[in-house]
Amino acid sequence: MSRRVINLLVLFLLIGMFGFFGYSIASKGGDNTDVGDQAFNFELPNLDGTNTVLSDYKGEMVVMNFFATWCAPCVDEAPELELFAKDYGDQYKFIMINRGETKDRVKKFIEKYPTQAVYLFDASDKVSKKYNVTGQPETIIIDRQGVVREHHSGPVTSMQLYEMVKKHDK
Repeated sequence: MSRRVINLLVLFLLIGMFGFFGYSIASKGGDNTDVGDQAFNFELPNLDGTNTVLSDYKGEMVVMNFFATWCAPCVDEAPELELFAKDYGDQYKFIMINRGETKDRVKKFIEKYPTQAVYLFDASDKVSKKYNVTGQPETIIIDRQGVVREHHSGPVTSMQLYEMVKKHDK
């Protein structure tokens, strides 16, 4: 095989790889909710067995925290979230979204780390995927106009959370 044929094959291979990766990236991000987007409205079951709809909080600042009880950073973060909810829970709506665990397991977690938050269950990870949540803990701030303003990966302190919320509370 001549050198020219090999160079053409390598060129076509590279073009194909870039095309595949470009298509993968474009098709993955098109349907998700990112910072600056209108918040995706969802309905998830809560602790009392009824469903909670995000649009019920229209006009309010909303903090959503995605967590799991087995997640060590989530456990470390829990006292900070508890403090935030205690200090600012009357000003800002606080929603804890559990990723794939049972209500009984979450109830035990709440006994140890009580908050005034609304606890929701995203068993299929549909809402997590819609908000590009890839791990836990992850926190999302939605402003009073329903726009996603922050997406923080990793644990936050009460003060960090307050600063993120206050920055967008207009």
